Amino acid sequence: MEKKSKTEIPDTLKELFAGILAALLLFQATIVWFVRDRLSYSLGLWIGGALAAALAWHMWKTLDRALSMGEAGAQKTMRRQSAVRYGMIVVILGILMITEAANPLAAFLGIMTLKVAAYIQPITHNVIFRLRR
Repeated sequence: MEKKSKTEIPDTLKELFAGILAALLLFQATIVWFVRDRLSYSLGLWIGGALAAALAWHMWKTLDRALSMGEAGAQKTMRRQSAVRYGMIVVILGILMITEAANPLAAFLGIMTLKVAAYIQPITHNVIFRLRR
């Protein structure tokens, strides 16, 4: 069995990224036709999608770090880093609401692509596996 380096991104995370991108493309291609301000919607959606990818990466790094700790330290780290992720979401959505630079609801939809990606990960895994063969 081949040992992976610490910096190599696991296949599951790559599949989550692919799922996030697929959901973003689907939402971009369909919902954009039903909103008035298409630019604001698109910007918000892609900002949220970028945040979703960053959240997935941060969860992976946090879990990777926590697995090498004792139980008490791992729980403390997981709680603290979860709060950091939620804080990032609140700050980004707050900035979008205050500045009106992009649609905050579309950004929230972009963030939710992480959930969609998690649900479709088995499908994404099969598709990527077949493409590699």
